[in-house]
Amino acid sequence: MAEGTTHHTNQGQNLLWQRLSPKRRLTVWLVDMLGWVGATSLAWAMDQTDGPSSAGIPEFILVAIALTTAGLTTGLYRGRWRLGSFEESSAVAAVGFVTSCTFAGLLAVLHTTPTPAELTITGLGGTGVMSIYRTLLRRRDLREVRPSSPDLISTIVFGAGTGGELAVRAMLRDPSSPYLPVAILDDDLSKHRMRIDGVPVIGGRGRLEVAIASSGATMMIIAVPSASGQLISELFDLGHELGLDVRALPTAEDLFGRRVRIDDIRELRESDLLGRHRIETDVNSIAGYVSGRRVLITGAGGSIGSELSRQVSRYGPSKLFLLDRDESALHAVQLSIHGRALLDSDELVLANIRDRDRLEQVFDETKPDVIFHAAALKHLPLLERFPAEALQTNTQATVNLLELAALHGVSHFINVSSDKAADPISVLGYSKRLSERLTSFMDECASGQYVSVRFGNVLGSRGSVLTAFHKQALAGAPLTVTHPEVARYFMTVEEAVELVIQAGAIGTGGEVLVLDMGEPVRIVDVARRLAAQAGREAEIVYTGLRPGEKLVEDLFASSEVPSPTAHELIKSAPVPSLDPALVMMLDTNTEPAEVVNTLWALCENGTSLIAYERRLGEHELAVVPDRALIP
Repeated sequence: MAEGTTHHTNQGQNLLWQRLSPKRRLTVWLVDMLGWVGATSLAWAMDQTDGPSSAGIPEFILVAIALTTAGLTTGLYRGRWRLGSFEESSAVAAVGFVTSCTFAGLLAVLHTTPTPAELTITGLGGTGVMSIYRTLLRRRDLREVRPSSPDLISTIVFGAGTGGELAVRAMLRDPSSPYLPVAILDDDLSKHRMRIDGVPVIGGRGRLEVAIASSGATMMIIAVPSASGQLISELFDLGHELGLDVRALPTAEDLFGRRVRIDDIRELRESDLLGRHRIETDVNSIAGYVSGRRVLITGAGGSIGSELSRQVSRYGPSKLFLLDRDESALHAVQLSIHGRALLDSDELVLANIRDRDRLEQVFDETKPDVIFHAAALKHLPLLERFPAEALQTNTQATVNLLELAALHGVSHFINVSSDKAADPISVLGYSKRLSERLTSFMDECASGQYVSVRFGNVLGSRGSVLTAFHKQALAGAPLTVTHPEVARYFMTVEEAVELVIQAGAIGTGGEVLVLDMGEPVRIVDVARRLAAQAGREAEIVYTGLRPGEKLVEDLFASSEVPSPTAHELIKSAPVPSLDPALVMMLDTNTEPAEVVNTLWALCENGTSLIAYERRLGEHELAVVPDRALIP
């Protein structure tokens, strides 16, 4: 921006957003005074009720006294409000009314009672001059503050509500703003033909192409803090098709209590591009079972476990123990919680949940009241190749934890599951379904409350498809998608963890809890949006569904009937129990096909034979279900 432009912009910034200087307040007072004197003279000249009359020096002095007293009393002449603000406009109206009444009262004391016509003309005239002068000042200041550098980015603002108004004003008045608003769009017909600080509202989203052609805009800012994920994704697709860089304001929650700053205008996040927004859960009101308790979190270094550790630490547990077999992950999570990580605290527990003897030692030392079980192997293709690993970590190790939790009288055990456990056709799904059934069994036997939580893909988790897309897009490589119609449920890691914490309070035990996640999102659509955000056209390469993958995941199994819970967005389903002895007797050294067969057989109570045959037909696995193993 040019130096001269910056100077004028800063001057306008001061005039608009700061209180009036003493010199400018004096100027405003003099103009107000002249306006009232002129209105008084006009009123006396026009009123012919008792013959021609005119205002004299006493009347002018009384007007000055009344106006000055009212203005000082209300703060109008003490620089209390910004020029042209709603508060100042209210004060102008109040001063006009008080001045008229005071003027009439003083004249009555002097036995020179004015007529109603004189009072009306004086009051309206004087107040009108005050308002008009302030309007002219504000219009001049707006012209001074409006940026004019050719380097500014011509920008279309979507949203003519409060968010749009704040965004436009921030762009026009912030001297560091790189944006120049040239047009506003809004789908609300009642806002069409409005102007915000001189910028016109030219129509709805259907007028976007016209707005670009007439203004040469290269950017669109979505200034609707309460916008749904669907609206943001639709506008992103529309803007990208027309060659616009699309950005957005923060959510209404993030903006609460302050005005928009230029720095608030941000690139779209993954959650925006997915077409859904985070669902708020009410954790604060029901997380009391954690406060003052001894809490153990397994898998504390993972994506879910680390966020779980951070959130649980805020609810004041008497002691928080973080268990993981990855020492680097433990270092990272401790650093994220405390801002330091000396690794010398007894809150860190380095252990493998497969090791029963080591777990017994951990329970004896930590004596947990509440357990969040987030440790698991989760990469589907690897577990298809090495099913015995899934059996040992996701299933048999869960038995270790459940049995020790029951022996030590744990009050709450929350098992983190996956949507792949609903009608599973993968090793990951089988192992997670078994963990749900084992948790249900322990709820029947132990004194505490044992519940499972099931959700879909988590944004930002390690190994997420979105992370892979980002890396491929930045590297200029093709984006790999398994199938054109493959779709997944997504949620933020914060949502997932809040659901896990909330499950411990609203669950009754033995069931699985599932968050209403809306509609599944097509992966290819997400890939294209991420590529567009990276500034290039998406080259999509379809690799084909891998063994154990579904086109669309299910949140509930076909045999499950969801029931409402205390939270309107969370539903539950009963889970048939499974005796842990049937899991612990399995031999993990057998052939992979036999392990897969056995896992399916143990799951069969919650899985249809059709689902398994579908798996066999799609991937031609040489596995024949041994139904004799079904409990």
